[in-house]
Amino acid sequence: MFTIEHEFDATVITLVDEGEPDSPLQEDITIEAFAECVVLRQLDHMSDEEVTITLSIAQLRDLAAALDLPEGSYRIERKA
Repeated sequence: MFTIEHEFDATVITLVDEGEPDSPLQEDITIEAFAECVVLRQLDHMSDEEVTITLSIAQLRDLAAALDLPEGSYRIERKA
């Protein structure tokens, strides 16, 4: 399950783990998409602290491309 909210400067997506059989549930992940970056936040249940990861738009494009590629090392050429 997920929710989408459009705010003034970002789109906020929250991913809710509904689980798989025989798998423990994970904490919700909040994704804030800004024009210049994407921020992922998730509560670490061991430390009870929020963990934040910030991806540049270039890193986000690389991640999207990597999901469809086989094992290896890649550099994606950017068009100017």
